[in-house]
Amino acid sequence: MTLIYRLEIELHDNLYFATREIGRLYETEPIIHNYALCYALGLIDSDIYSTRVPEEHSYSYFCPQQMPKYEEHLTPLNQQKIYVTPGRSLSHSTTLNTWKYADNRYHVEMQKTQKNIPSFGRNKEIAPESIFECFIISEKPLKLARWIRLGKWMSKAEVKVEETLDLKASTTEKEFIFPFPLNPLDVIFSHQVINYDVINMPPVSLIKNVKLKGQCYRFNNIDIPAQMEYRFSLT
Repeated sequence: MTLIYRLEIELHDNLYFATREIGRLYETEPIIHNYALCYALGLIDSDIYSTRVPEEHSYSYFCPQQMPKYEEHLTPLNQQKIYVTPGRSLSHSTTLNTWKYADNRYHVEMQKTQKNIPSFGRNKEIAPESIFECFIISEKPLKLARWIRLGKWMSKAEVKVEETLDLKASTTEKEFIFPFPLNPLDVIFSHQVINYDVINMPPVSLIKNVKLKGQCYRFNNIDIPAQMEYRFSLT
């Protein structure tokens, strides 16, 4: 049995993460990476979803190391046949916030500055009431949280879920267009990717408006690629 969940995620706070840095401007793309969604939805290192990882790779709110462990954290989702697609914007607006910083040390050596340049930057963030959409493909029922946190500011967001039961992938390969974003590493091993647009963002750039050939699920008149799983290299 294959279940597909369609999620609508509505922001209740500003959403910020640095998709790209242009000088002093840090811009947030209206796309949510599927890695980020896996963490936000609580699917990582969970007894509920049977994705617990070894103690040396455990995930918690406080991480003593700054090096991401995507392969260690996401591989258990492959084992449980749970896959989350990246989220696209259904409707969104942006805000531009300016920040400044200063040296907060109590004792500093006063030195003459060569230039009078203020220390500041700007964040382009996704505004509250923006709505994103993504899909979860699973072979067993999932009980998903209604409220999640996203981005650098741990912004509050509400999750609304639509579920379709017992879908079967097409038994023959066909060409189809998937207008939603995809992680290319997760689809190129199961499908022939014909053409696409690139979305440059870390840690893995995504693709959208993808024309591909392979097996798919039919969900609300949308062909969703089947057999996707998390991959971390081209080999």
